[in-house]
Amino acid sequence: MYNLFVAVLAYLIGSVSFAVIVSAFMGLDDPRSYGSGNPGATNVLRSGNKKAAILTLIGDAFKGWLAVWLTVRFGPRFGLGDTAVALAAIAVFLGHLYPVFFRFKGGKGVATAAGVLLAINPLLGGLTLLTWLIVAFFTRYSSLAALAAAVFAPLFDVFLFGPHVIALAILAMSALLFWRHRANIGKLMNGTESRIGDKKKKTAAASE
Repeated sequence: MYNLFVAVLAYLIGSVSFAVIVSAFMGLDDPRSYGSGNPGATNVLRSGNKKAAILTLIGDAFKGWLAVWLTVRFGPRFGLGDTAVALAAIAVFLGHLYPVFFRFKGGKGVATAAGVLLAINPLLGGLTLLTWLIVAFFTRYSSLAALAAAVFAPLFDVFLFGPHVIALAILAMSALLFWRHRANIGKLMNGTESRIGDKKKKTAAASE
């Protein structure tokens, strides 16, 4: 029963789309209407408003961190352990991808996943973020950096802590990240993927 409560609460936390909320608050276009159509920090950056992009990034990462931290902090009082933490991790991530408050059309989950990993273990989150930063710095492809981080996150986790149930949640998040970036993978292969900092273009559909 408590595990179900944790999963539902984490999903609802994840369903808060900071890209849409921050953009609306700052009088910007809905991020689902331009660029890739993805409500995430990278696409908000295409609006030219760096402050909005940073706030979106922080908000999306914070909600991932919060859902897991709450479970780690208060779960033991109710006899909850690693299984509940794993459920919170995957549920908040799914909430970002498929938010109930925004017709189940969410972002790709990179910042939220980073927040989840930081809450699970700061070293794990730090190494994964470093991987993202290195790839992003040298290529300026946010999607490629996210894919690289998705590959290394479960490897870092197993190397640091060995096999455990939370590793399954991390592996599931990595798989979902690849699924959500499937269009980007095609664009990377044919050389049409946009780079970090590219200006926005109106889009008729948010399929990217």
